[in-house]
Amino acid sequence: MFVMELTYTAPIEAVEDVMDAHIAWLDGYYASGVFLASGRKVPRDGGLVLAAGVTRAEIERIAAEDPFAVAGVCSYRITEFMATRTSADLAPLRENPVA
Repeated sequence: MFVMELTYTAPIEAVEDVMDAHIAWLDGYYASGVFLASGRKVPRDGGLVLAAGVTRAEIERIAAEDPFAVAGVCSYRITEFMATRTSADLAPLRENPVA
């Protein structure tokens, strides 16, 4: 599972100019089942996406496709983690570390 943390690197007005394309990009990956949750950080200096079901290379490619990244208005920090405990709704995504 991945936490995709994006940080705005441009004024919020430039981010807003690309927002519709960013939302369409999000919608596509929600539809494919890769994205599980997303939203703005508080204060609004970026956002977070929780993703699963892909490799590190794939998630890096997905982040590079984000219209925010393409427009140069954000940078990404991607953290991979093992979801060993989850809510019941996310139980199918639980991972068991190899000893």
